[in-house]
Amino acid sequence: MASQNYLGIYIGRGTATVVCLDSQGKSGKILGCFSVSVEEQEGPDGGGMPALANLIAQGCAARELEFSEAAVALDCAMFMQHSLHSEFNDPKQIAATVRFDTEEALSTDITDVAMAFEITSSDQAGSDVTVFTAQRKILSDVLLSLQQHNLDPVTIQPDVNCLSRFICQKVSSVESQQGVTLFGMLSRRGGYLIVPPVLTGAGSQKASRVRTFLVGPTQDRGELLAREVLITTALVENGEPINFLKVFDSAGTVNCEQLGERLGIETSGVDWLQSIVADPQALADCADPVDFAIAYGAALTHFEKGQGVNFRDDFSPFQGKKLRMQKALKFTAISITVLLMAVGLYFQSQLLKRNKYRSRLRAKFAKDYSVVMLGQRPPAKTSPVRKLESELRRIRDAKKGLITIKGEKSISSKLTLVLEAFNRCAAQTDLQIDKISITAKNIRIEGNTSSRNNTLRLREAIEESKLEISDERSGSKGGRDSFSMTVVPKK
Repeated sequence: MASQNYLGIYIGRGTATVVCLDSQGKSGKILGCFSVSVEEQEGPDGGGMPALANLIAQGCAARELEFSEAAVALDCAMFMQHSLHSEFNDPKQIAATVRFDTEEALSTDITDVAMAFEITSSDQAGSDVTVFTAQRKILSDVLLSLQQHNLDPVTIQPDVNCLSRFICQKVSSVESQQGVTLFGMLSRRGGYLIVPPVLTGAGSQKASRVRTFLVGPTQDRGELLAREVLITTALVENGEPINFLKVFDSAGTVNCEQLGERLGIETSGVDWLQSIVADPQALADCADPVDFAIAYGAALTHFEKGQGVNFRDDFSPFQGKKLRMQKALKFTAISITVLLMAVGLYFQSQLLKRNKYRSRLRAKFAKDYSVVMLGQRPPAKTSPVRKLESELRRIRDAKKGLITIKGEKSISSKLTLVLEAFNRCAAQTDLQIDKISITAKNIRIEGNTSSRNNTLRLREAIEESKLEISDERSGSKGGRDSFSMTVVPKK
């Protein structure tokens, strides 16, 4: 997807090189690359950053390069590199004190300076730190000029760190040998000496050893490189000696054989772009292969977990679309939370008001309820109104003689109904009652009639009296039909 492409921009004084990588750029696919320059332009801006940023934007538009994020590599002529020693090993403690250490080492005010650093090695005595400083005005010109063309770089890094990243990921594995290898790269205007991280007896270095130096148009490039290599080998302390020197000179004037004899180090050239660019014509629009490698290394920043040395962390922290989206989501989440809390408080207040009014009504109602319910308190879980209606029905039934106040069936009312049934059929059935047992729930009757038909006639009389027979037994004894039945009121 075009939105996942990444742009690397190497910016120098009046020149720039741009490389665009796709989402699989770490594997080496290049979508486009070109160089622009404003050194020969005339006008009030001359070769200023606004004109250079304009050319960069025009070059991307002409080649239809689409990308989601950009990273900038700053030319070595636009920053300074310092080696310091910190008493701390914790990166957070080093970050909190590195500005004071740098100001003390430089013996100057660094208020107008932006800083970036990396830890090259650590031990019990502290850490060796490489500090990069750049004028805030330079960074401001670069950043504002690019932002005017919708190019807001995620990082602004030293060019040597971008070149080191390119060598570590694209060249070191191809040129791997036993021992420590020093890479010497000469562009048209600058020189770079890089020792990639290697495994030593004490473990692996935390960062590459890097140095930069400027190259004049009239200087002997071989002589200059030999001198800088000797200085670099002297600075690499507490490590293995440098066994190999890999050289690339964009001008092609350095004699590797003579350089190796002079330094006493095995020296050879390195065709480090062959494994990256299959078609040499792809670099036709780039002014210098080293500039291309630096821009490529800047684009590789997006494929690393950490962004390494970044001037923007100190000068102008990146406020790109991801951070803006995160802040917008955070603000939206907070707003929704506040809104839900306000709605909850509103409904809670309404509920409290209703409960307060209900409590006042219950307290007033409890007095009247207590009077009619003989001192009882209103029930907590059931409706007092229903309770009153139930009590009213019970009182009415009790007055009719059907039930008592306690809700039990009246014994006298049940006995009255049974006697009415007996009187209705006693003469016709020759009824004789032997025993009547009365309880609160039923009446047990034992007796006999002159025949089975008369017993059935007695049964019909009982059922006509709003009673029903729940249990009955019958038999014959002494020429008479005996029975035993249990009578209960009809439901």
